[in-house]
Amino acid sequence: MEEHAQAFLLRDGFLLLGTALGFVLLFRRLGLGATLGFLATGAVLGPYVLNLVGDPESKMGFAELGITLLLFIVGLELAPGRLWRMRHEIFGLGLLQVVLCGLAISGVIYVFTGFSPEASLALGLPLGLSSTAQVLPMLQSAGRLHTSFGERSFAVLLFQDLSIIPLITIIAAMNRNPALPEGPPGWLLGLETIAAIIGLILAGRFVIRPVFRLIGNLGEREMFVFAALFTVMASGALMQALGLSTALGAFIAGVMLADSPYRHELEADVEPFRAILLGLFFMSVGMLLDLSAIAERPLFVVAMALALIAVKSGIIFLLGLAFRMEWRSALALGLLLSQGGEFAFVLFAQASTAMLISAEATSLFSAIVTLSMVTTPFLMMATRGIRERPEGRKEVRDGPDADGAKAIIVGYGRFGQTVAQMLIAADIEVTLIDTDIEMIDVARSFGAQVWFGDGTRVDLLRQAGAADAELIVFCIDGDQLTEAFLQAVHQAFPDAQIHARVFDRRALVRLKDAPLASLSREVLESAVVLARRALKGLDMGLADIDRAEKIYRKSDKERLTLQYETGDIEAAREHIITQPRRRSRRKKEED
Repeated sequence: MEEHAQAFLLRDGFLLLGTALGFVLLFRRLGLGATLGFLATGAVLGPYVLNLVGDPESKMGFAELGITLLLFIVGLELAPGRLWRMRHEIFGLGLLQVVLCGLAISGVIYVFTGFSPEASLALGLPLGLSSTAQVLPMLQSAGRLHTSFGERSFAVLLFQDLSIIPLITIIAAMNRNPALPEGPPGWLLGLETIAAIIGLILAGRFVIRPVFRLIGNLGEREMFVFAALFTVMASGALMQALGLSTALGAFIAGVMLADSPYRHELEADVEPFRAILLGLFFMSVGMLLDLSAIAERPLFVVAMALALIAVKSGIIFLLGLAFRMEWRSALALGLLLSQGGEFAFVLFAQASTAMLISAEATSLFSAIVTLSMVTTPFLMMATRGIRERPEGRKEVRDGPDADGAKAIIVGYGRFGQTVAQMLIAADIEVTLIDTDIEMIDVARSFGAQVWFGDGTRVDLLRQAGAADAELIVFCIDGDQLTEAFLQAVHQAFPDAQIHARVFDRRALVRLKDAPLASLSREVLESAVVLARRALKGLDMGLADIDRAEKIYRKSDKERLTLQYETGDIEAAREHIITQPRRRSRRKKEED
């Protein structure tokens, strides 16, 4: 039995991943985005088409971890101070969007379907929510998550997550099922939520951070992955135990670590899990798409999906204008958030259990949500010409912040500190990365923000904003750098100049073909300066000191050239200056 289940698991995984690979590549090629490819994969393999992969409900439960990880990563990018600055958008724009869209859609359902007021609310209020799992990746891939438009979009999505609590309370209050146990009152649920949030904040400050500090000191990178996943699951499990949004708990945990030095390392470690599970989530949504329900009432499903998109787009557009958004941005916001969201499936199931809606209505409106999600990429493509600003008026990134820095400096030791201070003195924004926990703490005590992370990982550099940086400067020991790694960095971030510090000429020779704008030996210039001062202390004239430096630099350059050509560090030994020139001439005359 166990072997049979394992065989089915392997087969399902093979079919899902293989089909998703083909569909995603195709849809990416067509400019439709990966989300649509995952949805198509689930629909084709699911029980309503080929029926090759079953049990979408269990896969959905597992795949919802993808949403949780997504919110954790988003939380890592929003320090508490930045979140506080967004409070008006969250509790102003977000609140109005949820209330107005939910009530308007409930009214449409009540007028055109003949459902009872309770059933209309149970269906309409969840439809007022949008898809966090779809919208945030679209903003990330377009590079707009950290713009003012992206922040407004996220503010609405965040309040929608917060609104799960009152929506659950409303559905529970309308319960018609006498066998269903009565849940806690709404005010108690609210207090439990506040207590859980405070508990997560305290745990993040006094438990999670010390744990990551200990792991950093031990140098166990694999433990970072374990600790990151534990943090996400523990915070999500706490919220789930209270009947709340697991994604909200993960988001709070992320915010608590956003201004810690471990932020970029955590993003890089969690990102692969997030991408895989989020893809599985959308495949599960596609598998749940009841095509037979659509086939029975196609006009109803299509008409309601269009009504949902039109109502939400119109209301959010008007709200955007009321919040002083430029009309193109307001239109983009309305279209981007026009679809139904993944939490609608959860709330529909609860409404069905409470006997507010029938199983048939659950299937129909789940199909409407899925269909609306499918339309979003097409809507954004079709309206691109209307939404884009005229040339010269493109939206710019808010800044400065760590992700928008012009320069990334890897290594904040004695060498990196000098480089960083020189760049900052020239008014260049920098992001600093290092792995030395004690040094990071000392730097922070002096007011420098240094992020913990392994800067020799391309994925971490990308998380740190290397795609937007103009300079990437490696101030670490040259032995940690390889030509292959520097080639990979150059290919990943071709617009950034790459500079590196190396310790000695061995590293110079080893990296001679690397795509570097410059290579600097750490001790060369300081040693030359010290030698000049020593000669000056012997009362030698400036001309003689300059001549001695010129002789050394010429000899060093000739030696290094020959070492480059031969690849042999032992080459050109005769160019090493080991005797005074007068003694050397005298020795030659004697010979």
